[in-house]
This record gives sequence, structure tokens and C-alpha cells, in this order.
Amino acid sequence: MITITAIIRAKPGHEEEVHQALLLSGSEGSAHEPGTLGYHVGRAVEDPAVFTTYERFASRQAMDLHNATTGKRFFDAVGHLLDGAPTFAVCEEIWVK
Repeated sequence: MITITAIIRAKPGHEEEVHQALLLSGSEGSAHEPGTLGYHVGRAVEDPAVFTTYERFASRQAMDLHNATTGKRFFDAVGHLLDGAPTFAVCEEIWVK
């Protein structure tokens, strides 16, 4: 299992646009990517400009497909609304409950 954790910060005044784009990405991934096993989006309680995603993939190929399609559409649509580059951690899952 491969996972990606991302920390994304919206530019001031663009938080809702980024929020909606992340929800759309989750819907698209769920509908069209059978290898995407989980797509979780969070929004920081104390800073509504900060979002996190936690994504689970059946394989590296499934992750690559997601990044080349749904992920690319997200960054093409709202990349210019982000405050700096997102932080990503690509990991092999070692434990799950």
C-alpha cells in the first residue's frame, strides 16, 4: 500500500475555492480510480487556509494514475491559488487499524 500525505495552504481569500477543488478531487477519485482506496481531506481547526489530504493507493501505479489525472486537474485548476508549494510525504503503509 502506498500513501501520500499532503499539506496545502490557500492564499488569503481563496480558501473556499481550494476547499471546493479538494472535494471535487475526492469525488472524481472515488468515481474513476479503483486503485485509490482512500481519499481523506481535512481542514485545520485554527487556520482555515490549511488543508491536509491523506490518500491510500493499492499500488505505485494507482498513485501515478491519480497524480497524472485527478491530481493534475486539481493543481491546474487552483495551483495559482496556493500559498507556496504543498508539502508531500509519499510512504509505504506499515500499519493500519
